[in-house]
Amino acid sequence: GKAASALGVEIIETIGFFGETLVVLGRLALKPQRIRWVSVVHTMEVAGLNALPIVMLLSFFVGLVIAYLGARILGDFGASVFTVELVALSVLREFAVVITAILLAGRTNSAFTAEIGAMKMRQEIDAMRTMRIDPMEALVATRVIAMLVMTPILNFAAMMSGIFGGLLVSWWTLGISPAMFFARVAEVVAQQNFWVGFVKAPVFALVLAIIACRQGLKVGGDVGSLGSRVTASVVQAIFMVILLDAMFALWFLEMNW
Repeated sequence: GKAASALGVEIIETIGFFGETLVVLGRLALKPQRIRWVSVVHTMEVAGLNALPIVMLLSFFVGLVIAYLGARILGDFGASVFTVELVALSVLREFAVVITAILLAGRTNSAFTAEIGAMKMRQEIDAMRTMRIDPMEALVATRVIAMLVMTPILNFAAMMSGIFGGLLVSWWTLGISPAMFFARVAEVVAQQNFWVGFVKAPVFALVLAIIACRQGLKVGGDVGSLGSRVTASVVQAIFMVILLDAMFALWFLEMNW
């Protein structure tokens, strides 16, 4: 009973924080001069640009594995050529954006929560309020904007890297040249598959940033609270990524996309 009650309170508070964040973003959209662009660009570099190598590397290996398994399994049915479609569809629609979001959940969410939580423990956030600085604008909005900008870029890089990994395996094991690979992708794989994966990125970015910032602001005055909130941030972020991806998959399936 206590667990169910705590879960309900957590959901309600998260939805409330989500609404508060949207209000702050709307206020900043009306007054762009209030946006702290230096903090936004710094967060874009730390949270986004520095994550680019690991995102591309992991997506590259996932593309390799998908292509290798497809070549082996489809080869048993004499349909090895469909490995190209398997790689393109799986990477564009699902794997690239999910891998990007999960890596950001483990890497960036924990960093956001720890940074804001440490400020909360040192009473820096109380000092900001004393100086009439809104923590939602200074800490939350900057991180949300940075994530909204960088996550689609990381997703695109993951798509290209995963397809490149599949291309290498197809070239090596099946003898499908790069020209033939891209020609088949352009001929068979519809453009909407790219957009299906791409539109998920901003949604995941918004959810990840809001969860991370909310957990950071909930940190108490002890180190144990900081550790538990960082753990909760990562777990909630990964759970929401998987849940939202499943909901997107069902919705696109019903829309015949």
